[in-house]
Amino acid sequence: MTSTVTATTSRTRAEAASPRRRSWAPYLLISASVAVLLLGMGYPVIWQVVTSFQKYGAMQQLGGKAPDFVWFDNYIAIATNSTFWGVAFRSIAFCIITAVITIVIGVLLALLMSKVPGAVRLILQIALLLAWAMPVIAAMTVWIWLFDRRSGVINYLLSLIPGVDMTGFNWIGTTPVLFFLVAGLIVTWMSVPFVAFSAYAGLTQVNGEVVEASQLDGAGAWQRFRFIIFPVLKPIIAIVLLLNLIWDLRVFAQITLLQDAGPKSTDYDLLGTYIYKTGVAGFDYGGGAAMSIFVLALTIAISWFYVRSLVKEEAR
Repeated sequence: MTSTVTATTSRTRAEAASPRRRSWAPYLLISASVAVLLLGMGYPVIWQVVTSFQKYGAMQQLGGKAPDFVWFDNYIAIATNSTFWGVAFRSIAFCIITAVITIVIGVLLALLMSKVPGAVRLILQIALLLAWAMPVIAAMTVWIWLFDRRSGVINYLLSLIPGVDMTGFNWIGTTPVLFFLVAGLIVTWMSVPFVAFSAYAGLTQVNGEVVEASQLDGAGAWQRFRFIIFPVLKPIIAIVLLLNLIWDLRVFAQITLLQDAGPKSTDYDLLGTYIYKTGVAGFDYGGGAAMSIFVLALTIAISWFYVRSLVKEEAR
């Protein structure tokens, strides 16, 4: 018995003294994905960084002349461009408002799905899935028709209210506030299903016995949500909020299609459409690249808060 214990102890000490064997299999398995990411995303980012330091216009795009390095001139130009900063602040406000509203509606729908009978929940899930899966072009065609000032359903339904006449009212081209109200409604409608499904998946991890016990102890609906449900949903809400902030900051197709049906002024631009008009339509690829790097830096800054919280949780 003593010899067995001694042998086991010696083996344990030898294993502790020897370096731990490292398995390279996980690294080999993810190497292909990392390579695709580096090629698919790394090269465009490097190209954008290099171009942001160049005077890159139509002649350079056609290959007639090599681009000249102007170093920080493009960044100085956008830093002193009041129109760009107006668009930037408008985009930040738009993404924060739409993301918060999307999270609230999505969580409420998830709570609703957890309470309704199975048949109603299935119908609601199918409706959300169809809204989420609908192509952007098809969805925007329907939404533009709904808000059309000549034959739109929204104006028709509002005109049925006694004392209200919305005939010919232009939702898209009257003021920027109404334009972004419609745009925010569309973006929220497209994003809510993802949040609702994510939050509903998180609700399945809530301990039903704990919720029932708290209800028997007299806890109200808000108290049950705050102290039992929300702590479980908090990590999910954090990641979907981050994703929605990033997506809504870079929204492009919805704004472009609304502008095609209405005004095209910079007062109706967000960062995505303004960069496109400057870089592609305006043949100022250097300035557009500098603006894109600004959006990239802003996205990293937004993501940093979530990454830092993950690091703190891992440290605990």
